[in-house]
Amino acid sequence: MEVSVVVPVYNEADNIGALIAEIVAAMSQAKAYEIIYVDDGSNDNTAAVLKQIQQDIKTLRVIRHQQSCGQSTAIFTGVKAATYPCIATLDGDGQNDPADIPRLYEVLMRQRKITSNLLMVAGWRNKRHDSAWRLFSSKVANAIRSRLLGDNTPDTGCGLKLFLRDEFLVLPYFDHMHRFLPALILRAGGQVISEPVNHRARVHGYSKYGTLDRLWVGITDILGVIWLQKRAKLPEAHEVERG
Repeated sequence: MEVSVVVPVYNEADNIGALIAEIVAAMSQAKAYEIIYVDDGSNDNTAAVLKQIQQDIKTLRVIRHQQSCGQSTAIFTGVKAATYPCIATLDGDGQNDPADIPRLYEVLMRQRKITSNLLMVAGWRNKRHDSAWRLFSSKVANAIRSRLLGDNTPDTGCGLKLFLRDEFLVLPYFDHMHRFLPALILRAGGQVISEPVNHRARVHGYSKYGTLDRLWVGITDILGVIWLQKRAKLPEAHEVERG
């Protein structure tokens, strides 16, 4: 297993130490791995905490945005800097469980032997530990998105995903693209499967997204992804041998 674990963070100082320790434990049997934290212009102690931990954890790399650019940009920055061909992403709030990474990696590698164009295993938080309102709004948003985009993914909002680095980097990049990765991969001719993963309650801090923010931005983004889908071309082509 050779994996780059990419974790975007914004003002998550209190969650960093415990999550990195869990990632290190989860990746202990990996052939090679690295942890890439992308600090998206945090204004708390995130940068200082990461600098301190980096002295002890040799597999930890830290990239800092001078100003906040959003989660999608932070993920893109981390993937672009990654060393290994397989990427695992985690939310920085500690609600995703790093212990799921090896299992999702095995699923991806095993299923690719059957379906060669399988490019992503998406985490599915089928037992979520969130407020009733957040669960309801997420369920509605997922239903609307799935109906309009046909991505056949029950939980695109889950931060835990495994995918191939090179295939990700050729997808059309835009702000908030991380919410639509399954649809974008399907548009490119790839396949996505979902696997149940563990989900924990947030221990420190608070969510950086409000329900109304997700709603209005999400509507605009869905319309944009529909536009991309309608203009996708997947030609069947082969090189002609010299005669």
